[in-house]
Amino acid sequence: MVHINRLFTPSVHTSILSSSLLLAVRIVFGLLFLNHGIEKWIAFGDMAMAFPDPLGVGGSISLLLVLFAEILCSIAFIIGLLFRFALLPMIFTMIMAVFVIHSGDPIEVREPAIIYLTMFVVMFISGPGKFSVDATIQRYLQAK
Repeated sequence: MVHINRLFTPSVHTSILSSSLLLAVRIVFGLLFLNHGIEKWIAFGDMAMAFPDPLGVGGSISLLLVLFAEILCSIAFIIGLLFRFALLPMIFTMIMAVFVIHSGDPIEVREPAIIYLTMFVVMFISGPGKFSVDATIQRYLQAK
């Protein structure tokens, strides 16, 4: 049970203000990242064959992995469900974008991915805050 409680540790921040700011960041960055995924999903047929394949698994599979990070993980990020687990694919996707896919591009092209990567790492460290599904689960587990 102790290990399950650690999984749902909401944050090192406990104040209402800190949790409110974390919620705002989750909503803004989560919706922006989700939008990227929805755009890719809509254009899946056109993008699949030409999508970058840094892992060597094929363009379609690479695109599906990015869609997982940008859609499903974004939703989990926004609501604060399995928060740190959801951030791992998001962080990995941005690492690949910054250091592999756009490595030779000017900083202006890499800038959005750098901003997302920085924010996702900061959020991974800080946690989702009190206003998250993880915090609700933790409160429930502590009440038992």
